[in-house]
Amino acid sequence: MAVQADQLDQIVRQAISVMEDSKYQIFEIYVAARTERDHLAEELEFLQKEIEQLIQTVDRLEVEFRRARIRLAEVSRHFSRYDEEDIRRAYETAAGLQAELIVCREKEKYARQRREELGRRLRLVEKTAARADALASQINVVLEYLSGNPEPMTASSGSGATKQQLGFRIILAQEEERKRIARDLHDGVAQSFVHLSLRAEIAQRFLQRRELEAAEQELSMLRNDIRAQLEEVRRMIFNLRPPSDGRAGLVESIRKYVREFEERSRIRVDCSFQGEERRLAQPIEVAVFRMVQESLSNVLKHARASYASVELVFRPDSVQLTVRDNGVGLPAGFQQATGYGLVGMRERAELLNGRLDVESRPNEGTKLVVRIPTDPGRAENTGREAL
Repeated sequence: MAVQADQLDQIVRQAISVMEDSKYQIFEIYVAARTERDHLAEELEFLQKEIEQLIQTVDRLEVEFRRARIRLAEVSRHFSRYDEEDIRRAYETAAGLQAELIVCREKEKYARQRREELGRRLRLVEKTAARADALASQINVVLEYLSGNPEPMTASSGSGATKQQLGFRIILAQEEERKRIARDLHDGVAQSFVHLSLRAEIAQRFLQRRELEAAEQELSMLRNDIRAQLEEVRRMIFNLRPPSDGRAGLVESIRKYVREFEERSRIRVDCSFQGEERRLAQPIEVAVFRMVQESLSNVLKHARASYASVELVFRPDSVQLTVRDNGVGLPAGFQQATGYGLVGMRERAELLNGRLDVESRPNEGTKLVVRIPTDPGRAENTGREAL
């Protein structure tokens, strides 16, 4: 048996080595894809400006060519009134403008084709970068498990029934998170795209009626709306990313998120940390960070608050998160409500043998307290303690 155990250890070490190498190769692919994406985005932006200039040039030449044709038609009808030099000049002017217009139209056509090609390449590169990023994250999870000690997990799992219950809780927590993402996409991005589509249709109608000034104003507002929606999508992506990149810890990640939340919501948030700051196990850091996100999201969506506070306390055997606000409070029966993210937060805490308590009264704000044990030896007992 000892020989078999040594062989298993050797296999695990080899697997870890291979995955470490693969992780760095994937990271190199990710960096290369990001670099190419930046270059393509820069080229696409430059090309878009060039197309806009070409459109303006084509519009100007069309107007000048129409005038030149009118002038040539007039000279041709009444050639007896004009000398040979006037007729020659009118013809050369019309012919020159026509040739220049044809060239500019071809340039615009080629630029549009080039823009479509760059757009396709950009989307492909973005998919590659996203895929590489996801693979790197998955490999990190496997490496962390293989490099760590699985005994606490085995000991806490107990019987097969307990393992099944743990699996059910994980699945339910994942489904709750998917529902939250779907809700945010439906209420935010989907509705905004409907609004953008309507605004684009209005601009198209103005163009069809040759009301260029009104169309220009509508397109300008459409551009601003698209930029605002892009910022919203970036915010959602930021919220979905892990709390740190391996260098910044939980404390710095929370500080960064709180600053971003203040800028976006205009709600003042005090952020404080007590105890000896230290790095925690990744599942704990992720859970605490997500609870900060969900709690502040509730403050923004439901509390109608002007102030909130986030406090994180490091204790020798646990970590405690407290989030308060001065809003209108939660309605009666909020403990069983599903629209405030409490179910998902409670599931996160319980999966780590922690506990979540919420206090709220009408017009007196809300207080959320989460305590999660960080000492595996005391996890089971600590999870049953009151806050």
